[in-house]
Formats: sequence, C-alpha cells, structure tokens
Amino acid sequence: MSAPNSAAAKTERLMNLVMTLLYTRRPLPKARIREIVEQYRLAPNTEAFERMFERDKEDLRELGIPLVTEDITAAWEDEPGYRIHERDYALPDLHFEPDELAVLGLAARAWSHATLAAPAATALRKLRAGGVEPDGDAFIGVEPLVATREPAFAPLLDALLTLTPVCFEYARPGHDAPATRRVHPWGLATASGRWYLTGHDLDRDAPRVFRLSRIAGAVRTVGASGSYAVPPHHNPAAMVGRRREADTAYVALVRVRPGTGHALRARSDIVDDALDWTTLRLPYADRSATASELASYADDVIVDLPDDLRAAVIANLAGAAAGSAREGAA
Repeated sequence: MSAPNSAAAKTERLMNLVMTLLYTRRPLPKARIREIVEQYRLAPNTEAFERMFERDKEDLRELGIPLVTEDITAAWEDEPGYRIHERDYALPDLHFEPDELAVLGLAARAWSHATLAAPAATALRKLRAGGVEPDGDAFIGVEPLVATREPAFAPLLDALLTLTPVCFEYARPGHDAPATRRVHPWGLATASGRWYLTGHDLDRDAPRVFRLSRIAGAVRTVGASGSYAVPPHHNPAAMVGRRREADTAYVALVRVRPGTGHALRARSDIVDDALDWTTLRLPYADRSATASELASYADDVIVDLPDDLRAAVIANLAGAAAGSAREGAA
C-alpha cells in the first residue's frame, strides 16, 4: 500500500470505494463501508474515518461519479446507505475512429503500468472476503489490464506531484555500472510501451529523458517539496518524442490483423493493405522495448523483418507462456 497521505494512496482509496459501491446490490451503511475498504479500516479513530469519507464523497461527485444515498433496513435505524447505480455510471455504446483507439490504447497501457493496477486487480478478492454480495455486471470501464509495472513509477509520480527532487541509479546503454542521477522531475510520458521521465539533470545542468526500466533500485527524495518549478510550456510527450526520433535507426516490417494494432499504425507507413493483414513499415530505436510492445499484441501481429527483432518477440512470448504455466501450477 502507498504512503497514507500520498496522491497514490488517495487514488487507491477512491478506487476501492467506487468498486465497493458498484459491486453491492444493496446500499451500504458507513460502518460496513469502513469494514470493507482497507484504508478506512486502518483509520486511527472514527473521527478520522468520518473526515476521510466525507472528503471522498465530495471528490467522487466532483468527478461526476453518481454516488447516491438510499434508505436501508431498520436494523441500521435512520442511517442512510450508499451505493453507485450501474445504470447511472455506465456509458452507452461508443464507437471510435482508429486514431481515437490509438489514444485509448495508450490510456489503457498507462492504467496497467500505474499504481492503480494492483488495487484494481485485488479489489474483487477484498470484496468477497468482506462478504459483499456481488453484482457481476456492474464493472463497466473499471477492469484494468494486467501487466508488469515499473517500480520507479509510483515514487516518481509522487515526486512530480509534490515538486520534490529525486535521486536514483540509472543504467546507461554501453556502460557496465549504473550512474547516480539527481533530477528535478518535470513529467512522465509513455512511448512504445515504455515509461519515460523528463526532467532537469542537476549534475549535468541540462534537460534529460530517462527510461524508467533503466532505473535500478529505489528512487530517493533529495530535497524539499515545492523546491523547484516545471517550465510553463513543458511537453513531456514531445520531449520524449524528440529524443526517440534522434535515436531511431531501425525499421521493421510487421503484419497486423484488421482492427488491431492501432498504436502501431499511428506511427507507421502502410506497405500493403490486404484483406487479412496490413503490412506496416515501423521505425524503432530500442529493440528490447519494441519487442515487448509487439509481443503484447500476441497473434494479432507478426514480425517479418528484421530477424533479430522477430527472435526477441518470440522470446518475449515464450517467457510470458512459461510464466503463465508456473502461475497455473502454483
């Protein structure tokens, strides 16, 4: 669990509250909600829980989530119950253009890598353990993807939100040992399935981009919160894109099934658009990152060239299959 007062902790708490109130078929009194939502259960006293719950109710309503109060059984006297009706929360059927689907794909990837992934993945088990009667059709739009998270994401996000300088060990390509970096975090952006930190490198006195998967060990804070400012027009995605464009030296030929691979299509040239497969010319800079991204599409994407990228994708898929087999045997 994240630090109690961090932005990530609040996000986890709100997520658990939403899922609790969506999952129940009957309104829940505050006392029952406190038993089920772990962060409420750990509140030091009833007064602290009451303050936290009231703030969270207002936050949900400001976000447009239709939390309602309803009368419940006489056993709870005059205390109201709380729930979120799926009919009010759910969206109607939506249709998206290919470029819109590409944006949604990035959002889904962010969800699966961010600090929400673990609480969302375990919420159902917590609710069943708490004895809440399930409504299996209620989860519209809140089921996350299951994917490996970057350990550095949560502390860097906290540092970015609080404008706190950080320090970490960074593995540089072509160097045997990681180097210590002290950074003012400016932003986080994702590209080709990888997360990147943008910021000001204090030791080099220059803007830099860092790939989170290359951060070794723990991210440490090395200064006071609010001790610097992010440049007013900073664009993390553009900064990462410029760095990646400068590094792009390779091109792959890949085939994608119709209606899939929207993020790949958005940054590729179409070579052949046949009935069963679309062949793309895909530029890339990092073989490992690209192989991981392509493997995430499973059999909807086939790599024709180059051979080393094809082999790396196959190795990723074989590793994922072996991991699933081990989990199934556990």
